Amino acid sequence: MPQQGDTHTPAPSGSSGAPVSKRGQGGDLRILYWQAPSTLNPHLATGPQDSDAARLVLEPLASLGKDGRAIANGLAAEIPTVANGGIARDFTSVTWKLRQGVKWSDGTPFTADDVVFTYQYQCNPAMAATTFARCDGVESVVALDANAVVVTYRSANPFVFQWGVGPEGAILNKDQYKGCLGAKAADCAADKKPIGTGPYKVRDFKVGNVVTYDLNDQFRDPNKPFFRTVTFKAGTDADAAARAIFNAGDIDYAWNLQVDPNTLRNMAASSQSGNLVTVLGSNVERVELNFSNPSASLGDKRSEPPTTHPFFTDKAVRRALAMATNREAIAQRVYGDGIFGKATCNILASPEAMSSPNTKGFGVCKFDLAAASAELDQAGWVKGADGVRAKGTTKLKILFQTNVSTRRENTQLLLKRDWESIGFAVDTRSEPFSSFFLSTSPGGASRFFADVQTYADGGDPDPTAYLSAAWTTEQIASQANNWLLGNRARYSNQEFDALIAQLRVEADPAKRAQLAIQANDLLIQDVAVIPLIQRSAVTSGIAKSLKGVDPSPWDSEMYNVADWTN
Repeated sequence: MPQQGDTHTPAPSGSSGAPVSKRGQGGDLRILYWQAPSTLNPHLATGPQDSDAARLVLEPLASLGKDGRAIANGLAAEIPTVANGGIARDFTSVTWKLRQGVKWSDGTPFTADDVVFTYQYQCNPAMAATTFARCDGVESVVALDANAVVVTYRSANPFVFQWGVGPEGAILNKDQYKGCLGAKAADCAADKKPIGTGPYKVRDFKVGNVVTYDLNDQFRDPNKPFFRTVTFKAGTDADAAARAIFNAGDIDYAWNLQVDPNTLRNMAASSQSGNLVTVLGSNVERVELNFSNPSASLGDKRSEPPTTHPFFTDKAVRRALAMATNREAIAQRVYGDGIFGKATCNILASPEAMSSPNTKGFGVCKFDLAAASAELDQAGWVKGADGVRAKGTTKLKILFQTNVSTRRENTQLLLKRDWESIGFAVDTRSEPFSSFFLSTSPGGASRFFADVQTYADGGDPDPTAYLSAAWTTEQIASQANNWLLGNRARYSNQEFDALIAQLRVEADPAKRAQLAIQANDLLIQDVAVIPLIQRSAVTSGIAKSLKGVDPSPWDSEMYNVADWTN
């Protein structure tokens, strides 16, 4: 979200302000990730196991807190705002003032040249950075002087903190990485032992096994970090990680405990050594409806605009489907009743300031099979001898697709039961995860050769790009754009498009929040999509003795590791 004048104020040292004891007073901080890191270059990371391990060493300009707002605990001296002149009023640029006197762990000075180099490295397509999406729309990153840089976007970007902030914003050491460009990038020693400005420095990295760190004696805060060393262990499984934190108590932090929810809840409840911490994120599992016609009989016109769906053009059918959707049952039986996610009827569920309070009162958000049946009756959809409703020659027959996933396939079964009870016929299919999100796959989400599909998606703290990509008319996926655009549902609504146009230019945070809520409510009332579950971004175990841990759904779980103590 664009920030005006009310930013998070850092401690003078630039960390989060949490009270800590003397630097190095603690022993070894023991972190367990059951997926093993393969690189410590966050711009080549294949998952959190890589980027989180790197975050102990490499820092972004700023972090993202629980509320999605920027925190000045990185390399920026302050958070840019419209009020302090850091953010252009037209959202086309942001000026970052950098901390002065910061040194890399080898004792050399950090300057704006390192920030500019990182942009050149990350945003060069030839580097194939896994964080390359953060470069979308970035025109340039230029040094004003040794202590300031300007990030310029090609057009207005309400999320001005897109580049250089959060989990994909790590700043690299120019002198170390300048020899790792082009063909030399594939075998870069720096990826295994990067020089950083963070609280720790790498002592040793055994790929696929363990990373050991020592405190960085060049770190800018003379009182941090508390722990003298860190052992970042990997190579186990989620069940073993849960036992280690809750039963044995021989580690301090266990990441991403994807264990049976009842087992996990019981282990945590009886543990003397660890607490279970969950944080909800922006990803929402949803049922997406196809507004085009997916019939194979149409050949090349299949699921193409301007074809229309044979029965989803009737809003009564969409409303009935929504009212026959028991999201609470899905939350309890599939997502552990709050451990891995909670029921929601908002497609924009986070940040909290933009999560609509209105949908709880919407009829389409209330599970009511009788009301759903009455909706279809009144619209003239009549049950036949086979129990399937029809109007004329059109039957309510649905092909429901998802990717291969125990949770999503169980979700399909729960929805199929209730939908069929009110007169739909539902066939289900699952596509391998590896191909479901490929635009080239006939069985994938983008081509959408089915009537409904389920998956999860979410966005940045500012929802403009998320809402625009998934539901505006200009983003409709089709053969003409190789199915690369994000509006997979082929949904088109002029009123919604107008709201997003306003959201792109409105600077006032309160008005932006209201526009986002209006956009969410329009989608829900029009049944453009049926939200199911707000997914947990964090499900980790933390030692009861460990203090200062405050996971954010928008950033690395290690974003404030400098503040951890016991």
